[in-house]
Amino acid sequence: MYTYMNFQTNIARTKPSTLHNKEDSCPFCDRETIFKEGVVISQDGPFLLIENKFQTLERAYQMVLVETETCQDDLSTYDKSYLHALFDFAMRNWETFESSKKYRSVIFFKNHGVHSGGSIYHAHMQMVGLYDADYREHLHPEQFSGLVIDRTPGVEFNLSTRPRGGFTEFNVVLSDRNALHKMAEYVQIAVHFLLTHMNKRYKSYNIFFYEYKGNIIAKIVLRAPGSPYLMGYSIIQVPNNLAETVQRIQSLYFSEAASM
Repeated sequence: MYTYMNFQTNIARTKPSTLHNKEDSCPFCDRETIFKEGVVISQDGPFLLIENKFQTLERAYQMVLVETETCQDDLSTYDKSYLHALFDFAMRNWETFESSKKYRSVIFFKNHGVHSGGSIYHAHMQMVGLYDADYREHLHPEQFSGLVIDRTPGVEFNLSTRPRGGFTEFNVVLSDRNALHKMAEYVQIAVHFLLTHMNKRYKSYNIFFYEYKGNIIAKIVLRAPGSPYLMGYSIIQVPNNLAETVQRIQSLYFSEAASM
């Protein structure tokens, strides 16, 4: 089953793309213009939630969460206090829009890299209020289970054995909101592993957030050129070395000698 939404191609053509065109100036670094001409929904220190200037989807309200003041930093390298503050800000705003009852559902995700579907290099996430669609209709419990990498009270970090799109997908499943900061740390480890150890060629990933069956879930997905098996035939490829990947991550990040 799919949800079909009209896409405003004329608006999309006018969007800047600092990932593909080095001559385009970064709209998220220019905070003076953001405050002068943009719609700022929420702010906390360096974090901004703003209205997306390019509303490309019909029957939706698109927002951008700007994570940093400059293009120099990325989620994989934030120190823990900054990472925790970012997740506090993001979750607070996401849950506010979810509970507003203005939307049937609110999707929350992050693009990074040329194969992620993004266009701006500057670290950011996106929230989209959907007036008519509920993303949860397309979710299944097995998509968020897998080989456990690490687990602490209230949150589990696993490698998916039934990925939604194929190949490598990590899940961080939060069952206790008090463990949000640990969730953020697990997400950062997954991103760091993909960029540093697994995806050096493409350096692209997505993070998709879900509210599902009482849990908050982050799915971290390695991105590379799309699989023709999936696009043409809905065949999902699952790596046969998942256990080796789990052991590698445990050795790199959870052993006594581990360090980022």
